[in-house]
Amino acid sequence: MNKPQDLESAFEYVGTEMLEMFIKKHKDYGKGNILDTRELGIAFRVSDKLNRLKHLLINSKNPVNESIEETWVDIGVYAVIAVMLRRNWFKKLELKEKDSQVNLKR
Repeated sequence: MNKPQDLESAFEYVGTEMLEMFIKKHKDYGKGNILDTRELGIAFRVSDKLNRLKHLLINSKNPVNESIEETWVDIGVYAVIAVMLRRNWFKKLELKEKDSQVNLKR
């Protein structure tokens, strides 16, 4: 990855990582896991992520599975999904293409 030259570029880069993670996981999970429990389910998932993150940070542990950065990105993805759910976009809209991918500028 090239070092971003400004905060806007850095934010855009992380946003692209979030989109890439969203597409990848959406293809694996579909909509059912979100639509079944809706916003409360998202809140519990974020709570689980935050508790794991706090445990790792407080105890200075290195995670075995998902990295700390991936955890933060995942929390951001859940936040965006919650906003889309509140706006009734998550249920109504689909991915553009079954094979859609995001091209990160690395």
